[in-house]
Amino acid sequence: MHQALRSRTVFRPAAGAPAAPGPRPHPQHVRSLIDADALRVLHRAARVLLADLPDLTDRLVAALQDQEPAYRAAVTSDPAAIWQEVHRSLRHSVASLIDPRGSRDAARRCSWKIGATRAEQGLPLDALLHAFRLGGSLVWQGLIEETCRTAPEDVRLLVHIAADVWNFVDEHCTLVADAYRQVERQLAWRRENRLRVLAGALLDGASRIADLPETAQALDLPEEGRYVVVAVTAGCPSDAAGARAAHGRGRRVYWHTGVEVDYGIVLLGENESEIEGGSEVGSGSGRGSGRGSGRGSASGSRDVGTPGPTSAVPPASGSARTGVSTAVSGLAAVGDARRLADIALDMCPRTGGTIRLTEHLPAALVVSTPDLGAALVERVLGPLSGLEPADEAVLLDTLATWLACDGSAQRAGERLYCHRNTVLNRLRRYEQLTGRSLSRPADLVEISLALTARGLRTR
Repeated sequence: MHQALRSRTVFRPAAGAPAAPGPRPHPQHVRSLIDADALRVLHRAARVLLADLPDLTDRLVAALQDQEPAYRAAVTSDPAAIWQEVHRSLRHSVASLIDPRGSRDAARRCSWKIGATRAEQGLPLDALLHAFRLGGSLVWQGLIEETCRTAPEDVRLLVHIAADVWNFVDEHCTLVADAYRQVERQLAWRRENRLRVLAGALLDGASRIADLPETAQALDLPEEGRYVVVAVTAGCPSDAAGARAAHGRGRRVYWHTGVEVDYGIVLLGENESEIEGGSEVGSGSGRGSGRGSGRGSASGSRDVGTPGPTSAVPPASGSARTGVSTAVSGLAAVGDARRLADIALDMCPRTGGTIRLTEHLPAALVVSTPDLGAALVERVLGPLSGLEPADEAVLLDTLATWLACDGSAQRAGERLYCHRNTVLNRLRRYEQLTGRSLSRPADLVEISLALTARGLRTR
């Protein structure tokens, strides 16, 4: 709150007492004269430097070669180009000290071009900025030396324009860094885009033989080698990342990120025929099916007749679904492996898990020819469609469980919580309705494939 009354204890100097001394800045006209004299000294020395620019260029090139290792190789490989670049930069910089308005834009364009060119050539940014600061230091040293030689009494005036000179150096260092980073981003985008194009063509099977060496180098994978392709999809990005990490751990792998599916090109070891990772699930076939529709368990537990995970297999990555192809030889065959990985992914339950195609080849045959699979289901299981849905489900469940138990009615009954004779009666009823015999191997093959096809259709 502001005080309503003024304090009564106000200091009043005695009459005739001198006023307290205060700062005494230079009058404006004195400051202008000092600045004008400093600019006169600066312009005089800068003109001498400009006339002796080749010698100044030689000194800066020698300093770069001596003090900046990154420039040393460039000076050795192409000394003429480095000399011309340094000479051009010094000419524009010194000219800007004499005529800032007339030379400013040209100097900025020169610095921008140097930054962009050196970024394309891969010279480290720190080395480039060091070179510009060395140049600024050399020019400032040259201004002082020339003034000391011709008019030593004027050296003190250079102090008044030192900040302007170094602000000019800082401005151009910032400009060079901006140009460098912009070109660096463009180059990174081009490399990444080229890498995606090469990997996409490889996975699509559209890569040209002539492009394989470039593709191998870009992906950091050997052209000759054994590969599998891993297809991963998940509703949650973290689940997908976990699945990628599980299948790529300790291996050379390139991941190609897609809109819905990510594909990993995995290099196998010398004695490997496949990779293990994720959580294996049953294919839904007769040998590896669970109850009902023949769908296998989505957990990592081992089911009867269903290949389960080994101790080296990491746990499931949430909702991630993963399909692993069979092994192929050479990068040229990666397109075939990708199509096989897609088939394995189609077989994977919606709840998540991993399907390795090598362990589910009969199911893969059905998935790869869905029309034939549908025809097989109609031919083998079609006669059951006339039953009540509950009766049909009981017969199919019993049939799939009996196959999963390797034809043991005793074990099937334990799993279905019924007597073994009940299992046998249901199996005989199936034979009567369809005219097929469970003792004929050919019929068993068709029944197993039909159950697989039906189970995959209901996922």
